[in-house]
Amino acid sequence: MQDNMCANKGCSCAHHKTVPMFLILLGLIFLLGTMNVLSSGTVAVLWPLLLIVAGLAKMNSHKCKCC
Repeated sequence: MQDNMCANKGCSCAHHKTVPMFLILLGLIFLLGTMNVLSSGTVAVLWPLLLIVAGLAKMNSHKCKCC
């Protein structure tokens, strides 16, 4: 029954929002690079760092009680 809670309503646990948050940040970095707000060198450094941080966050996240 608790599996349905996550599927139907969503979950308010922070670790469910970590990867989507990093994907949004990655998109913003590329958008700002395309708009010439960030230099291409900055974008070239930031996007791999965000992927590494997202991977580490996913690896270290523990299964919550809601799912």
